[in-house]
Amino acid sequence: MELRVLRYFLTIAREGNITGAANVLHITQPTLSRQIRDLEEELGQQLFVRNSHSVSLTEEGMLLRKRAEEILELVDKTQRELSQGDEFLSGDVYIGAGETVGVHFLTEAACRLQQEYPDVHFHISSGDGTDVCEQLDKGLIDFGLLFDHVDFSKYHAIPLPYRDVWGVLMRRDSPLAWKESIRPEDLLDQPLIISRQALQNGLLAEWFGQNISRLRIVGTYNLVFNGSLMVEDGMGCVLCLDRIINVSGDSGLCFRPLEPRLEAGMHLVWKKYQIFSKAAEKYLELLLELGK
Repeated sequence: MELRVLRYFLTIAREGNITGAANVLHITQPTLSRQIRDLEEELGQQLFVRNSHSVSLTEEGMLLRKRAEEILELVDKTQRELSQGDEFLSGDVYIGAGETVGVHFLTEAACRLQQEYPDVHFHISSGDGTDVCEQLDKGLIDFGLLFDHVDFSKYHAIPLPYRDVWGVLMRRDSPLAWKESIRPEDLLDQPLIISRQALQNGLLAEWFGQNISRLRIVGTYNLVFNGSLMVEDGMGCVLCLDRIINVSGDSGLCFRPLEPRLEAGMHLVWKKYQIFSKAAEKYLELLLELGK
């Protein structure tokens, strides 16, 4: 597969019309149609369902669209890194992180680096641990911020000087809102909304103990802002980390910590044998210095 043809394919998928895509690409429609037919023959799969005035993706086409976007994003990132000159530091640093105030450690370092090198740009994508690891493994980000469970066989890691506190986000009119802290037995009859990552890593199972099988889980989230909207609309209480959702002032929500106290440590991680851009390498040097 040629990168040029992948860009052609994505343009057709975006335009939904071969004629329109040919106009965008400034090539003739027959040339574009022939390139796509050759690609389908090479892959042995039909990528588009062709109608009289439009096209739509087949299941195989949808898979190729996802992979082509990842491939071209990585190619573009590599080209930007290789085009950096030696005269001054410039370029892009890509970070994946969950929702936590620990991101302050990363942004403070980023701000310091930009003060010295204003042509360095930072891009932070939000997601849970599953999302971050997937992006790391595909080479789409340079660094990831992960909670507690780190695969040290795959990643280098440094601990960050932050620890988040687990608790319950609820409406102020909840019957649990009067409590100063929340114990496992308090949650047995409550509709709960739990993060996808917390369910996977067993952290909360350890805290709940044998009561875990009695929980009434009505939903999951991977970004707690969306979870907070579920709470506002009365779907239940969210198990989450503190200081992410603003519960001060006239907010209709409140947060109560778990008892016994449950904390989450965090690490900055990057792939072993990673070859960094000059900007990412300088950023890592600064993070290591600040983390001492």
